Amino acid sequence: MKKVILILCLAFGFSQISNAQVAFGIKGGINYNSNSIKEVSSDVFDGAKSKTGYHAGIWLRLKVPVIGLYIRPELVYTNLENEVLYKTTSKTTSYNFQKIDIPVLLGKKVFGIGNLYVGPSFQYILSSDFGFDDIPNVEADGFTVGLQFGGGIELGKLGIDVRWERAFSGIESTIVGNTGISNFDTRVNQVIVGLSYRL
Repeated sequence: MKKVILILCLAFGFSQISNAQVAFGIKGGINYNSNSIKEVSSDVFDGAKSKTGYHAGIWLRLKVPVIGLYIRPELVYTNLENEVLYKTTSKTTSYNFQKIDIPVLLGKKVFGIGNLYVGPSFQYILSSDFGFDDIPNVEADGFTVGLQFGGGIELGKLGIDVRWERAFSGIESTIVGNTGISNFDTRVNQVIVGLSYRL
């Protein structure tokens, strides 16, 4: 009898694993950086204004019917830009940086076409620089962690979503310019609008 129960449990387990749904696709969209340069060690910047950036990447979704949730990891390239007044020269310049985002989201399907999700986003800064040569060297910490949450809808293979991202830790950056060395925090808090396509 115990063997029969064990075989039935194993058969049920394998059937659930085989029923797990896997989907993957591509995505892209725009990012609005709602926070910019702050906590400067010396008063060298003023009037930071956020600009719209963009992102592109791939995603994977693993859905397990038993619990009704899915995990959606993504690999995304993101480009962001701010505009600041550099007080030393009284010039306005752009500060832009590129990063790799790896959000790992826990999601829930709602009303058949809707999705809600939340999870950590691991970020690696690839490069950062100012738009002119007065600040020749910028060094940024490579790794930060944030939180993403939001929702979206899917119509067939096409999906659109809106997310908010909040940084847990700052991006401690250092500039070497004519006035010496200054440290500043460029943590990213952003609104992300994305369009995805399931392959």
